[in-house]
Order: sequence, then structure tokens, then C-alpha cells
Amino acid sequence: MASYLLLYHGGGMPETDEQKAAVMAAWDAWAKQAGDNLVDMGNPTSNSTAVTKDGAAGAVTGNPVTGYSVIKAESMDDAVKAAQMVPVVADGTGSCDVYETFDVAGM
Repeated sequence: MASYLLLYHGGGMPETDEQKAAVMAAWDAWAKQAGDNLVDMGNPTSNSTAVTKDGAAGAVTGNPVTGYSVIKAESMDDAVKAAQMVPVVADGTGSCDVYETFDVAGM
């Protein structure tokens, strides 16, 4: 099985305790669905900066990443199906980019 990096865009931070509980329940349900294929639940992201060889270049361009997870899947199609169940994608508040990773040490 290959590993896939899921990069999230959008979504938002819950404002009330009730919203926080609902968001956490949705992520917990997704984690249970993913089961042993969930390598790293990940976390939300916050501050960011673009960096070049000359140092910090300033604001990140494009669609900012708001979180990540790492999963294992049999194929890109299976990874995409898993990504469609991620709460920020399933509830329509965000999107997800899926990247297949590979083991450089195994090359």
C-alpha cells in the first residue's frame, strides 16, 4: 500500500463549544472509518510563509493549506474516496489535494 498526503484547504475553526464538539465528532468518525489506514491524523495549520534559498520570501501564494493528514491506500482512486469523506470536504466548507508519497530510502 502506498502512503498519501492529504492537504486541506478551507474549513474553519468552530466558534462555540457545541460546534467544537460536532467538528471533533466528525473527525473522530472519519478516523474510525479510515482505521489502520490512517498513518497520521494530522493537524490544522496556522501561520505560514514562503521560503526561498535567500530566506523568507513572504506570503504563501495560491490556495493556503489549512491542515493535513497521511493515509495508506491501495490506489490514488481509493485515496480520493477517503479524501471525499474528510469532514471539511464532506460538509462543503473546504477541499483536499491528494499526493502520493514514496519511500526515498527504498529507492
